[in-house]
Amino acid sequence: MSLSPPSARNRSRGAFLAALVLFTTLAVAQPAMAHSVLVSSDPAKDSSIASPPAAVTLVFNEPLDRGFTELTVLGPDGSSHWEGGAPVVAGEKLSASLRPLGAAGIYTVKYRVVSADGHPVSGSVPFTLTKGGAGTAAAEPVVRTETAVAAPATDDAMPVWPWIAGAVLIAIAGAFVARLIAKP
Repeated sequence: MSLSPPSARNRSRGAFLAALVLFTTLAVAQPAMAHSVLVSSDPAKDSSIASPPAAVTLVFNEPLDRGFTELTVLGPDGSSHWEGGAPVVAGEKLSASLRPLGAAGIYTVKYRVVSADGHPVSGSVPFTLTKGGAGTAAAEPVVRTETAVAAPATDDAMPVWPWIAGAVLIAIAGAFVARLIAKP
């Protein structure tokens, strides 16, 4: 049995098949999903401020899940200075009003949020108040959480059409290969 050199037709079929496989692979690749990252805050992280802020605002790189947020603002003595209620989530911003701050010192904003991909992200933002405020501290640290509410449906999920297109392309490629193998 002798092997004949590949014909131009077989080479073009091979090139087509390789291009089809490459296209299929790229067409159905899923986008990378990353967790939320704190982009900025007011007061800024590790900043020194002379006048007490009326509120704290944290800005993330993507919208947050409204149903699962926690925020605490602790003073130098460990007492809470958050006004209470639910923190306000507006897209990628999380904010909360503060009671008047007390003594000068390091205050820490602690947060825990759920990013758009469903993963919890937590951290803290310390800032220093250089002049004491008029407020008094709460008796003990308090962590306020927003009650879990079913989040409205969003378009953050990957659409179905790339999966369907990928399945169709794989089926076409399989039929093409089967036809190549069946022909002498």
